[in-house]
Amino acid sequence: MKAKAKATSRQTERGAAAVEFALVLPILMLLIFGIVDFGRMLNAKITITEAAREGARAAALVDAAAGADRARAAADGYSIDEPQVTPCADPPNAADDATVTVTYQFHFITPVSFLLGAGSDGTVELTANGVMPCLS
Repeated sequence: MKAKAKATSRQTERGAAAVEFALVLPILMLLIFGIVDFGRMLNAKITITEAAREGARAAALVDAAAGADRARAAADGYSIDEPQVTPCADPPNAADDATVTVTYQFHFITPVSFLLGAGSDGTVELTANGVMPCLS
C-alpha cells in the first residue's frame, strides 16, 4: 500500500509543478521581453544623443546645413526625423549656443509596448538635444 501512495504523491507533485510553471511563465516572459526592448531603446537613445551633440558641434563651427548633415550621419543608420538646428549668429556672440534637436520613432519588437504607454502602433518618440557654445 505504501508504494502505491508514494507513486500517487509523485504524480501530484508533477501536476503542481506544471501549474506553478504556468503561473510563473507569463511573468518570466514579460521580464525577458522588457529587458530586450529596454536595451534596444537605451541604445537608440544613446545614439541619437550622440547625433545631436555632433550636429551641434558642426552647427557651432560651420553652419546649420553642416549641423543637420552631421547629425544624420552620426545617427548610425537610425531613420531620424529632420534635425532641428539653431545655428550661431553671424558674427557669433560668446553667450550664444548652437542647438540641434533630433527625434526618432522607436518601434518595440516585443509585446511590452502597452505597459510603457506606447502609441497604438507600438512606437515611442525619443528626443535628444545637443548644445555647443558658439566661437567668437
